[in-house]
Amino acid sequence: DEPDEWQGISHVLEHMFFKGTSRRGVGRIAQETKALGGYLNASTSYDRTLYYAVLPARNLAAALDIQADALRHPTLEADELARELRVIIEEAKRKLDSPSAVAGETLHELLYDHHRIRRWRIGYEARLAGLTAADLRGYYASRYAPHRVVVALVGDLDPAAMLAMAKPYYAEWSVPVVPISTGPTERAPGEVRARTLRGDVTQAELVLGWRGVPALDPDEAPLDLAAGILGSGRGSWLHRALREPGIAASTGAYSYAPDEVGVFGVAASGSPERLHEMVVGLAGQVARLCDAGPSADELERARTLLRVRWVRRMESFDARATALAWAAAHGDLGLLDREYAKLLEVTPADVQGAARRHLTAAGVSGIAYLPIDAPNELVADDLRQAFAKRPAVTPLATPLPAVPRSTSRSLRPGAPRTIAGTYHLPLPGADILVRQKLGIPTTTLALHFRREWETTTDAGLGALAARSAIRGAGPFDAATLALAFERLGGSLGPSVSSDGLALGATVLTERIEDAAALMQLVIAEARFAEADVAAERGVLIEEAREAADDMFRFPFQLAFRGAFGASGYGLPAGGLEESLASFIAEQAATRWRGITSGRATIIAVGEEEPQRLADRLAAAMPGLVERTRALGESVEAPAAWRANGAPPAVHARQKQQSAFAMLFPGPARRDPSYPAAEVWAAVASGLGGRLFEALRDKRSLAYTVLGTAWARRRGGALGVYIATSPAREEEARAEMLKELATFAGTPTTSEELDRARHYLGGQAEVARMTAGSVAAELADAWLAGRGLEELEAPWEAYRHVTVEEVMAVARAAFDPTLMAEGVVRGSV
Repeated sequence: DEPDEWQGISHVLEHMFFKGTSRRGVGRIAQETKALGGYLNASTSYDRTLYYAVLPARNLAAALDIQADALRHPTLEADELARELRVIIEEAKRKLDSPSAVAGETLHELLYDHHRIRRWRIGYEARLAGLTAADLRGYYASRYAPHRVVVALVGDLDPAAMLAMAKPYYAEWSVPVVPISTGPTERAPGEVRARTLRGDVTQAELVLGWRGVPALDPDEAPLDLAAGILGSGRGSWLHRALREPGIAASTGAYSYAPDEVGVFGVAASGSPERLHEMVVGLAGQVARLCDAGPSADELERARTLLRVRWVRRMESFDARATALAWAAAHGDLGLLDREYAKLLEVTPADVQGAARRHLTAAGVSGIAYLPIDAPNELVADDLRQAFAKRPAVTPLATPLPAVPRSTSRSLRPGAPRTIAGTYHLPLPGADILVRQKLGIPTTTLALHFRREWETTTDAGLGALAARSAIRGAGPFDAATLALAFERLGGSLGPSVSSDGLALGATVLTERIEDAAALMQLVIAEARFAEADVAAERGVLIEEAREAADDMFRFPFQLAFRGAFGASGYGLPAGGLEESLASFIAEQAATRWRGITSGRATIIAVGEEEPQRLADRLAAAMPGLVERTRALGESVEAPAAWRANGAPPAVHARQKQQSAFAMLFPGPARRDPSYPAAEVWAAVASGLGGRLFEALRDKRSLAYTVLGTAWARRRGGALGVYIATSPAREEEARAEMLKELATFAGTPTTSEELDRARHYLGGQAEVARMTAGSVAAELADAWLAGRGLEELEAPWEAYRHVTVEEVMAVARAAFDPTLMAEGVVRGSV
């Protein structure tokens, strides 16, 4: 409901929320929250602005004081607005450099003629630059009023106690109610439309969309499940029709239901030469949903995934608070229970009916974002013709095989032990680590292996092996393996880094044996059919090309190559286009066997009693855990730092911004100075950090400013990143280097040090909200760190870091002759 002349003002006000009050100067809101061990952030969508702070529960009272002060007494000063508008304009430019963001928001403009969802949510530079402090104050006075605000609290405290703490900050808040004009509504039905966008991108970004339904519409749950059937998991229709055969590098579907209107979309990205195939593939699967609807099994697969996703979302306290706030804003907390119940009641006929009503061939719009010189384009006739081709319904050729169960032989375990709340069961071929997390009906399961360095000749072979392995094993082909896993509640996903490889999923706890047995099958009996490997190789090549379009990831990729050279940490784990092109199925199978013959680490986090869960996993994977080969950990040489005065690696692009990443040598994960490096990063980065303050708050150079302590088993780095207008690139570089030099020469203040230590300690506690985060913490401590003992009280490592230790890390790192820099240089 922003007036057109104030387009983007909701997002501007979101930024200004943190810029100070009559009691707190610029930067103090973030700094005080950090000192409480917390972080804060905000987001503006089409129907609400959300502010959240996440911190240890013991500090709630202080956080309430900060948040209520920011809400009720913002200064909204003209000088600060002028500075922040420059930052927001940089954020808008960053968004224009993101193909998926441009395609998605342009789709809204194409779908709707009148409703304000059609407008660019963040605003455009010319209109943003004209906003005044008076505009902002007027908008604040009308929107930020008690009857339009919900405060939601979720934490490890008694609800009555939390309410008692919160009420004094809001009870006396009273302001006049100002009438607000709502925006225009749509007056005509949608029609077939298409638009082709062009830019300096390497891949095609395609999205087809329809006018969907708003929140609380009876068709909301059926359309959510329609999106799950089409786009969720490896067993989804789009994955099997486009991603599996290599037509697209990625696929997806979504149903977005804000207030008043909605959007349903299906998307794919890949080679521009295959645009027509992607259009036909997306349209064909949507048409199939309308014509035939899902089977009961296909609906149940999607429903199970959505149930688990619901559970995982509610693990996070900030997500749970957001859900409560949404329900309260719509007048009834019971909505959450009823929305979940609707999800369980939807039938195949409901999904098909909703698809027929909303996903019509006559109402589709399409956006294609293509490279400048791509010869093809998307026009409305392409969409009409694609929907005229109704594909044959292709059910699975064979029934889903039964999950194989091994007969466990007598185990020869070592002595189990419990360290820092983690149950460790050592077995001949694997270590099982289990941590209990109460209150969730799911278990997060991950299987880890160490791996050796790759070089330019075999870069990406490990990734190809892992991706290909889950395309079929034993009696399961790619589709049936995906479906078997997703019926358990999760998708089986591989992850690959320079140090290791993992398979992971979150499934319903009662089905954990089936998940473990399927993982063992993938380890022992992966098929590596030539056609599967060829398709996965093609997707990896497309992803390697697409990486160059990522204005955050690609500068770091260039910098890591300069820092560590042509092996290991210097190469992207997904490989290089030139190396990937030569791999064959036999090489992938051999690499897979080599990696997975090593000692395994099995990590599980769930509600079940740890010893029982460990025993269930051991019994389900006897072929893995009973292997008797001596599998000791090899001694690894540190990764050599190779940057030595080399010029930056620069890629010139036609982009709105220039982005650069700088890397300097830092401590490895097991180095005693690593906690000091993390403290440096906490002092430097984030809201209230020194780099953020100097480069963003004071100079308005960028929206994104980052400092990070990156560490792995064999090496580490201190890194910084900034994205700014091309005209200000040299200014940004000079100011960044100037600020880094101060860390080595000027002691960190006691206030900065205390704030960083409290922040890191608090976040070590906060991170344990979700099972996935706990599993990642276990893996990091066991595989890269100093063992499970680290988990006893991880915050203690930060409390003892001194000013001298932070300066020592900075002095060792910030030598300009050792810097490795990657630059994507814009020209717009």
